[in-house]
Amino acid sequence: MYFLTVSSREDKKNRLKRKASDKKTRYWLMGLATVGGGIAVAVTGGLAAPLIAAGTGAILGTASATALSSTVGLAVISSLFGAAGAGLTGYRMNRRYGNLEQFQFAILTNGREPHLTIAISGWLLNSSESDFHKPWSTLYNSKEQYTLIWETEYLNELGSCLSKLFYSTLISEASIELLKQTALAGVMAAAALPAIILKVGSVIDNPWSVCCSRAIQAGKQLADVLLTRKAGKRPITLIGFSLGARVIYYCLEEMRNHSDCKGIIENVILLGTPVTGSTKQWNEIAELVAGKVVNGYCRNDWILHVIYRASSTNLAIAGLSPIESTNSKIINVDLSKHVSGHLDYAAKMELILETVNVRTVNRYHEEKIKYEKQVQEQ
Repeated sequence: MYFLTVSSREDKKNRLKRKASDKKTRYWLMGLATVGGGIAVAVTGGLAAPLIAAGTGAILGTASATALSSTVGLAVISSLFGAAGAGLTGYRMNRRYGNLEQFQFAILTNGREPHLTIAISGWLLNSSESDFHKPWSTLYNSKEQYTLIWETEYLNELGSCLSKLFYSTLISEASIELLKQTALAGVMAAAALPAIILKVGSVIDNPWSVCCSRAIQAGKQLADVLLTRKAGKRPITLIGFSLGARVIYYCLEEMRNHSDCKGIIENVILLGTPVTGSTKQWNEIAELVAGKVVNGYCRNDWILHVIYRASSTNLAIAGLSPIESTNSKIINVDLSKHVSGHLDYAAKMELILETVNVRTVNRYHEEKIKYEKQVQEQ
């Protein structure tokens, strides 16, 4: 009788151990499934979520698998791609910086992958949303790409002024070339410069000043979006021209003030940027970026030269010259061969993107054809 009692106690003890062991194993497998599922969700853009839940059913049972698909699965997807599935397009300003009136995102290319791109224009020639899209129509840096819609009214006013200035008979390229060919080119150029500055100042001073100020505010707003992971926990590439590049620069400046600023930005491409070319400040923003910080500049961008120098005490301007830095992250690209003036940044964007080594639609198709050919030859 005694031996039977001892035996039954031992059996009960062993059963409890096995039960505890099975429970630990199930929890371990659940954790493994969650991590593996997270990777699968990232790689497939969320398409693997139903399969993950179905596979987990064999380990945890139907009820647990259902819970995983509805909570853990959604948490993984929300963490990677932004809450509620809306991501950037669902963003609305809760905290408004300064006088900023408009700040929202529109889709350039609709896809889901573990990397996304945000492209920002610096002016508009028309007040329609499509004008924000036009410069980036050939951009294909990632499958998921957005453009920032910001301060349409002011950017359109600025674009109109830039266009009028550029095509003005007083300071057109034809007039400048004619001036260069005269015998008194140096004297006439020196005499003409004050008149040009006065002309530019009278036409564009206010729109430019307003947009420069709004760009700083939009930069802070963008920093808030990125720091709060509205786009999810994925690496992001930022690219912009003119005042759009200024938005990005001040976004990085704002992010520097926060302890959780790293691990968000993958690459930054700034083109014709009306900001300081200070080596110290560019080195500081480069610390936030995991990959490269590209400074695309044009030495003969006379509009930027006259306008920005008239409104700033900075001697070095990023959009006009290289950043004198030994930081390997900072890449200077001279666009002077392709950009004859500030308006060319929008008009020649595809060529510029290829020059700074950013993938375009054409380059994507070329790479695809090359890859398929290599596969066939194997």
